Amino acid sequence: MKKRLVALCVMALVATSLFAQADLQPLVNIKLNKSESITLKNLKARCAVYQKQTGITNFTVDQKKEILDALIDEKLILQAAAKAGIALTDSQVTELYLSSLSQQVGQMVTEAQYASLVRQQYNLSLEEFFQQQLAMTVAEYKTYLKNQYIAQQYVLAAKQDELAKVAATDAEVRSWYELNKASFYQTDILKMFLVVAPKGNNPATAREALYAEYEAIKNGTLSADGLRAKITADHSVIQAGDMYVSKNNTAAQQLGLTYNDLLSLFENNIGFVSDFNETSSDYQFYIIIDRYPEKILSLSDVVQPDATTTVYELIRDQLTAQKQQAFFSTAVSDITESLRAGGNYQMMKTGDALDKLLENW
Repeated sequence: MKKRLVALCVMALVATSLFAQADLQPLVNIKLNKSESITLKNLKARCAVYQKQTGITNFTVDQKKEILDALIDEKLILQAAAKAGIALTDSQVTELYLSSLSQQVGQMVTEAQYASLVRQQYNLSLEEFFQQQLAMTVAEYKTYLKNQYIAQQYVLAAKQDELAKVAATDAEVRSWYELNKASFYQTDILKMFLVVAPKGNNPATAREALYAEYEAIKNGTLSADGLRAKITADHSVIQAGDMYVSKNNTAAQQLGLTYNDLLSLFENNIGFVSDFNETSSDYQFYIIIDRYPEKILSLSDVVQPDATTTVYELIRDQLTAQKQQAFFSTAVSDITESLRAGGNYQMMKTGDALDKLLENW
C-alpha cells in the first residue's frame, strides 16, 4: 500500500511538471530589438485578464489566436518604443498607478487610502482585490499600465503630425446639431447667490455675522456684488457662491423641495432676497441674481449660463475626439502591420500544433 501511495505521488509530481513545462512552451519569438518569447503561460494569463473584462468564461481557439495576435502586436510596439528611447521611470509608473486608482474612486487617493476603501467595501486585501477583479497582481497591474502608456506614446509620436490634422469639419458639426437639436433644450434657469454661515463650534457668532449682512442686503445698503467682494477680502466665516437652479424635478429633489415649491421659487423677480433660514448645520439666505428662459440652444449659445464654451465648440470638440480615436485605432493597426514585416517575429507553433495547444485549456 505504501509503495502504491508513493507511486501515485510521483505520478502526480510528473504530471504537474509536464503541465508546467507545457505552459513554458514558446509560441512566438519577438526579435525586433531583442529576443523575447511569448509563452503559453503568457497567453493564458492575458486570456484570464480578458475573461474578467468581458465576462466570457471560455474563449474559442480562434478567439485565443486573436488574443495571441494582440500580444504579438503589443510586444512589437513595446520593443519599437524601447528602440526609440521611450521609457518611464519608477516614479512615473507610480504616478500612473495612483492616477488610475483615483479615477476609480473619483478623487485623489494614496495606495493606502485605496486599500482601506477596498478592505471596507469588499473585505479583501489589495492583492486579493486585483486578482479577483483583474486577474492580476498589483505589480502586474502597474506593468500593464506602464506598457499601455508606452505603447500609446510610441504611436502618438509616430503619427502626431497626421493626428494634429484630424478635426471635425464645419459641415459635420452643423449636421450633427440638426440631428440632435432636441438634446440642447434648456429649461428655465435661476441664478442664485447663496450665502451661508456654518454653525461650527459657535452657532451664535455665525448667526450674528450672517444676519448683519442679511439686514444690509435687505435695506439696500449692501449689494450682492458688494457682499461677494467683502467676503473675499475679509476671509470671514461666511461663505457664498453662485448656484444655478433648473425648473425640473431633478432640481427639486436636489434642493429638497416639492415641485410646487420650486415653481413658486421661479415666480420671484431678479433681486429677490429670501428669508433668513436655519438648517441643522448652518444659517443661510439667497438672492436671485438672474434668470434664463427656456429655449433650444443655438450653435452660438453657451452650453450653460455664464460658461465660455459654445454649443458649436462642444460638438466640434466631441466629434474631433471621436475622429481622433478612430484615427488612433487605424494608426495602431498600420504601425503593427509594418512592425510585423522584416522578420521581426517568428511563430514557434503554427497550424494543427498551435490549435492542439489552444484546445486543451
